[in-house]
Amino acid sequence: MVAAWPLALWGLIQAGAPPQLTVFLGLVALFVLDKLFSFEAVLPIMMPVLLIGGMTTGLFTPTEGAMAACVWAMVLGFAWYRTLKFRMFVKVCLDTVKTTATVLFIVAAASIFGWMLTATGVTAGIAEWVLGFTQEAWVFLLLANLLMLFVGCFLEPTAAITILVPILLPILLPITQKLGIDPVHFGLVMVLNLMIGLLHPPMGMVLFVLARVAKLSVERTTMAILPWLVPLLVSLGIITYFPKAVLWLPKMFY
Repeated sequence: MVAAWPLALWGLIQAGAPPQLTVFLGLVALFVLDKLFSFEAVLPIMMPVLLIGGMTTGLFTPTEGAMAACVWAMVLGFAWYRTLKFRMFVKVCLDTVKTTATVLFIVAAASIFGWMLTATGVTAGIAEWVLGFTQEAWVFLLLANLLMLFVGCFLEPTAAITILVPILLPILLPITQKLGIDPVHFGLVMVLNLMIGLLHPPMGMVLFVLARVAKLSVERTTMAILPWLVPLLVSLGIITYFPKAVLWLPKMFY
C-alpha cells in the first residue's frame, strides 16, 4: 500500500490528471481504505512518503516539509486515531523546544569556534599543507576526506561549509585540470563528509539529538551508532574514488 499509493498518483498525473485534485482524491481514498481495512500503520508510514515526494516534486522546501509533517501528525493524532491529547501535545511542544534549544546552543558555539579558526588562519594553514603535500588526485582526495571528517567532528555543516568552501574552492579550481577532479564531485564528497561528521564524536549534533530523544548518555549513544558508520564510510570511499557513480545524473542535464 505504501508503495502502490504514490506510484498510482504518479501514473495518474503522468497520464494528464490535475495534480492537486489527484493528490486530494488520493488522500481521501487512503483514509477510506484505512477505515475499511483498519491498517495498523499505513497512514503514519506515509509521512516520509509525503515528505520525500513533496520535496522532490517541488511542492515544498525542506523547512516547509517539516511543517507539513507536523500538520500530518496532528491530523492523525487529534482527528483520526484520537490518541493525542492536548496535555500530551503541550508536553511534545515543550520537549521540542528543549531539544531545539540544545542543538542551537551547539550551533552557536560551533559558529564561534569557526570564527576563531578563520580569524587565526588555522584552516587556511591546514588547507595549504594538504595541497602542498601531494599532486596525486587520489592522495589529495584522501587527505581532503580526513580534513573534512576532522572538521566535521567540531563544526556543524553550515559553519564548516562557510569556512572550507572559500578556502578550498579557490585553490582547487586552478588545479582541477591537473588533478582531474570535478568541482561538483568534490562538493558531493564534502557534503557527505560533513554529514558523517554529524554522527561521530565529539561534537556530532545528531549524537546529542539522539541521546536526548532516546534518553541515553552521549557515550552509550556513540557506542550504539559506531557500527552504522561503517556503511557510511564505505559509501564515502565509493563516491570519492568512483565519481561516475554520482556524476551521471548532473551530466545528463549539464
